[in-house]
Amino acid sequence: MNTHPEQDALAADAADPGRRAEFLIPPAPAGSPYPETAYFAGNSLGLQPKGAAAAVQAELAEWSGQAVEAWFAAERPWVTYPALLREDMAALVGARPEETVVMNALTVNLHLLMATFYRPQGERVRIVIEDTAFPSDSYAVAGQAAWHGLDPARTVVRLPAADVPAYLAAEGGKVALVLLGGINYLTGELLDIPGITAAAHEAGAVAGWDLAHAAGNVPLSLHDWDADFAVWCTYKYLNGGPGAPGACFVHARHLTGGADPALPRLTGWWGTDERVRFEMRPDRDHVPAADAWQVSTPPILGLAALRAALAVHTEAGMAELAARSRRLTGYLESLLAPLNGGPIELITPSDPARRGAQLSVRVAAGDAGGLAGRLHARHGVLADVRNPDVIRFAPVPLYSTYHDCWRAAQALAAELV
Repeated sequence: MNTHPEQDALAADAADPGRRAEFLIPPAPAGSPYPETAYFAGNSLGLQPKGAAAAVQAELAEWSGQAVEAWFAAERPWVTYPALLREDMAALVGARPEETVVMNALTVNLHLLMATFYRPQGERVRIVIEDTAFPSDSYAVAGQAAWHGLDPARTVVRLPAADVPAYLAAEGGKVALVLLGGINYLTGELLDIPGITAAAHEAGAVAGWDLAHAAGNVPLSLHDWDADFAVWCTYKYLNGGPGAPGACFVHARHLTGGADPALPRLTGWWGTDERVRFEMRPDRDHVPAADAWQVSTPPILGLAALRAALAVHTEAGMAELAARSRRLTGYLESLLAPLNGGPIELITPSDPARRGAQLSVRVAAGDAGGLAGRLHARHGVLADVRNPDVIRFAPVPLYSTYHDCWRAAQALAAELV
């Protein structure tokens, strides 16, 4: 049973308040002892920033008032709208602005980048992924292998992340691409991104990263770490909204000479140089930036909500968020300690340097879905489920509170002890 007094959690919130006031918190279900939900599902969908509605409404007003003219005449011309997000997004992942572009959705971007960087030749055909990779990544790499006429069952190598460097040292000559999640979606483990990237390059392979659970969650230095490419979504820790546009990174060394025209890529109108885009030339003009991988017209309403969300992150700063994340996650871990090894097992690394804002709990009795339903309906605690037996708690530093953590521990104890 959690013996930490509620007053201690409230005092911690007074001393370390975060930025909860800038977000809309869902109400708790009827019958909950508290009016607001203790929300721990930000690793699935982040909460709505209060500025998002006004940002979207502003573009709706441009649409109603100017229609097609808004592409050039709006206060923020739509034709260059993606550039408004470039610097903030680049700073979040430790990239140069020209290495970063906001576009499409995560798996679309993954396919676009693999079309360039997965080039199987001779014996070098294998793709290394985690044994617990997110299903979308599994499907995408299998699809790429099949697209190249290869058997996915023989081409895709699934390994525990800890085994990847040794595998590369032994079999690296047969590996074309290493594609891992920066943070494992199931366990919350933060991988050694620079170390694995270096091991991939030593083996002659390309290093790509899915940062869906890492972007906006932990400090990243993609340029300095020398990753070849990375993709991520923006609706989790970046709070861009359901189905918000994704983003990607391409290292500057691949951008030489106008996004290196020798590199193969799947192309579209929006990937040509914006200075001549409307000259309607039959051949595209290369741009020396990640913009060269753009394909389609940007979704302005989605970008507007994301712009408002990024403003909150930029104001807070990743250093502040990472520090508060460690404090919050460590506090929740201490509250759950009396249950660990009994009705639950914490499967996220205990070392704060090896995790972000997530603690994954394996339920000894199984039925994680049923337990999560009771936590929400009876206690107003909402967490994410990965059946059959894992519940993921994400104490997001922007809006989660110590009192939320206290409520989660109290609710778990009430249901399991």
